[in-house]
Amino acid sequence: MTPDYQAALTGAAVFDRSAVGKLVLTGPDAAMFLGNLCTNDIKGLADGAGCEAYFCSPTAKVQFQAWVFRTGELFWVETTPGRGEELFKYLDRYLISERVEINDRTDDYAQFHVAGPRAAEVAGPDARPSGNPLGVPGVDLVLTTELGVGLSRRLIDGGAVAGSPETWETLRIETGTPVWGPDIDANRFVMEVGNAARAVSYTKGCYLGQEPIVMARDRAGHVNRLFTGSKVLEGGPPPPGTKLVRDGAEVGIVTSSCHSPRLGVPVALGYVRWKHHEPGTRLGAAGRPVEVVGLPPVK
Repeated sequence: MTPDYQAALTGAAVFDRSAVGKLVLTGPDAAMFLGNLCTNDIKGLADGAGCEAYFCSPTAKVQFQAWVFRTGELFWVETTPGRGEELFKYLDRYLISERVEINDRTDDYAQFHVAGPRAAEVAGPDARPSGNPLGVPGVDLVLTTELGVGLSRRLIDGGAVAGSPETWETLRIETGTPVWGPDIDANRFVMEVGNAARAVSYTKGCYLGQEPIVMARDRAGHVNRLFTGSKVLEGGPPPPGTKLVRDGAEVGIVTSSCHSPRLGVPVALGYVRWKHHEPGTRLGAAGRPVEVVGLPPVK
């Protein structure tokens, strides 16, 4: 185990997440506007609360993965690193007569994620609750770029260990967190994506992509493919794009993989067809035997 991986499990590790796309929406119609476009109940968010959400096409294909936080009538929307400008254009395209102002603040704010049992203690009272992307307690610190200079050093001086992108990736795969790019693209039906249930509200008003989502629930009762985790029983991590097979037939695909320090074997994330997704199911991945274990792959 690397020092930052160990710290995330037993102490505190700090990861620089400043590249996360950050938009600010203000105006009296901001809650309604966001609620009409994304899958979760934005209007129902309490002051200071946040939720995971997806922005979809009319056919419920994922266009953007997001977290939305509310502070009074201001809404802070985060998305995948490098996609802030794209999300701005997407939202602006739907802005017609609503009283909403959208600003891309990605470059104006630094952001750090502190992960581990001591995260809240090390980060201090100004930290914001996080979406728990690494499967361990975590908080976020978001502050202007100027104030962010030196913050990582101060957190390290306060007991945190500097975290690497490689350790972030290992932890997020171990906990089964899907991300845009390797695990999600614009052709993926939102209800196939891991943990989609917590990002989709069935009780809110109409929104873009709602009809296919409700149809999947009411007609089939399930989706054709599920995002799940697998344990590799022999060999190294299967590369993304590796086909998962059972009895000679393709039944899924690997989207992310890594060596799990806690298990001592590789784990993989990917999509597996219905009836082949049950934990304990044995599949093949480029000659490697794998076992479906569900989410998270490392419990």
